[in-house]
Amino acid sequence: MAQNSTDHFFEDKVLGHPSGLFVLFFTEMWERFSYYGMRAILVIFLTGALIGDNPGWAWTSEAALSLLGTYAMLVYLTPLVGGWLADNKIGYRMAVVIGALLMTLGHASMAIETPTFLYIGIAFLIVGNGFFKPNMTSIISKMYEGHDEKKDGAYNIFYMGVNAGAFIGIMLCGWVGEKIGWSYGFGLAGIFMLLGMLQFQYAQSLFGDIGAKPKNEKVDLIDGLVNDSDVVSSKGVKLNKFLVVDYILILVFVVSALIFIINDPLSKIGNIYTFSFTVAGMPNSLFFALLAAITFIVLLIVRIPRYVKIERDRMIAFSIFCLFTIFFWAAFEQAAGSLPIYTRDYTNRILEGGAATTFKIIDLIVTVVPLCVITYVLISLFRKTFKRIGLSNIILGISFVIVWAIVLYKLFIEFQSTETEVPITWFAILNSLFIIIFAPLFTKWWDSKYNPPASVKYFLGLALLGVGFGFLAFGAKDVPLGAKTASLSMAWLVFAYLFHTLGEMCLSPMGLSYLSKLVPGRMVAFMFGVYYLAIAIGNKLAHYVGGDIEKITSEHGLSFFFLIFTFIPIGLGLVSLLLHPLLKKLMHGVR
Repeated sequence: MAQNSTDHFFEDKVLGHPSGLFVLFFTEMWERFSYYGMRAILVIFLTGALIGDNPGWAWTSEAALSLLGTYAMLVYLTPLVGGWLADNKIGYRMAVVIGALLMTLGHASMAIETPTFLYIGIAFLIVGNGFFKPNMTSIISKMYEGHDEKKDGAYNIFYMGVNAGAFIGIMLCGWVGEKIGWSYGFGLAGIFMLLGMLQFQYAQSLFGDIGAKPKNEKVDLIDGLVNDSDVVSSKGVKLNKFLVVDYILILVFVVSALIFIINDPLSKIGNIYTFSFTVAGMPNSLFFALLAAITFIVLLIVRIPRYVKIERDRMIAFSIFCLFTIFFWAAFEQAAGSLPIYTRDYTNRILEGGAATTFKIIDLIVTVVPLCVITYVLISLFRKTFKRIGLSNIILGISFVIVWAIVLYKLFIEFQSTETEVPITWFAILNSLFIIIFAPLFTKWWDSKYNPPASVKYFLGLALLGVGFGFLAFGAKDVPLGAKTASLSMAWLVFAYLFHTLGEMCLSPMGLSYLSKLVPGRMVAFMFGVYYLAIAIGNKLAHYVGGDIEKITSEHGLSFFFLIFTFIPIGLGLVSLLLHPLLKKLMHGVR
């Protein structure tokens, strides 16, 4: 048997998988707890009134969403650097610990509730995420080498941890932040990030050499980054070398993008302009954003045709999918920006009598049942690993004691009152809840003979997303022009989150799947960066447009605002269907 065999990881199994997988499961769960928990309350806190029992900072929605958009954009870009550092310098496990520590400091800084510490905290979160995010899945990939038949199940379990963390984080940080105090909500996110880091740190022995600091070994070179003809001939592959024009385009793109990323929040939050001018009536931030977008498109147009035919065609197909991805996330990520504002200002969240009791029972079920399932997984892990990683298990156990204590306190408080005000953040948990419910059905669909082609999946994802916003637009059709408040039914939000989630399950997993199928191995790193850049742009665009909710609502009405996110995704979905013959040809047999 090969010396690097991973069979020994499968000798001590939990629910049919290596116990190390469940250490990663809980580490990722606490990281997602902290990320989504903080994000759920950030915009509500920043745009909240200056006075009241739990005052906010009274920022404009434009300023708050500009900050959120820049944060979300960088969250998807820094993993490209963090992944490289882990691969080549510090190892996956050290990267995870560093990332978790930085994010703990970030949440702690935000809990202080001053502008300076807010920006310091967000900076720590961005950098920490870059270290943490790409390396958890890398450890899983290494752990399952030689056991490919088990990988799908492993990733399904891992992503259940992702959704469990998002679910519990939004529920608890949201409730604590809204009902007790924003600092406590931000602080709670930091506490669980710290516990997640310690739990992972003291479970290192389970992973053997996986994820340790890499040895000084020669790694494969990425296509285009070298000009060594010997390497080209020894590989037997014609490399697409980077030319001077490519480097110039990359430089213009990077500089323009950085100016936009920095200038946009500075101008909207502090009225500070790094460059102050207009071009054709456009403010400088928008000018640099368009310049960066145009430059990057030109870079792809210049580079991709230089590949051999099949590679060229498949990369064109993948680039088209990335374009759809931008607009999908630009609409979907309204869930973190404009939708909380809509929920707070335009939704009737006060329930009385039987309606209040019904909600309390529903809230009890959706809170306790998933937590019981996760606790069962925790106990299963304890039984198998307590002798080997006792301290890690104790820390994990303390985490769950805290969670159960907060949950029981929350339920006790809620059941005491005769009138219930549904928390603004409660609706955000619906995304994770619906994923947990429907993911097995979609998995069976994709594995069946009825598995649709890529163009149909992108159509379904975009169209379902648009339909979700259509419910919000229909619900808001009678809201007067410029109205600051309304009492719309909560049902419109529930339908919106349902269809948004169904759209996400059609489209979101497709990106990385088609990256692996369409892009040659030597180009995966470059195109992975393109894909993550597409998501980053989508996130920034989401909050750039969403920040105008007040302006658009006052000039055209609330319904019009959501119609924008109804028609554009559905229209792009139809374009995806129309492109099916072309995409099929470009993919050269890849399904």
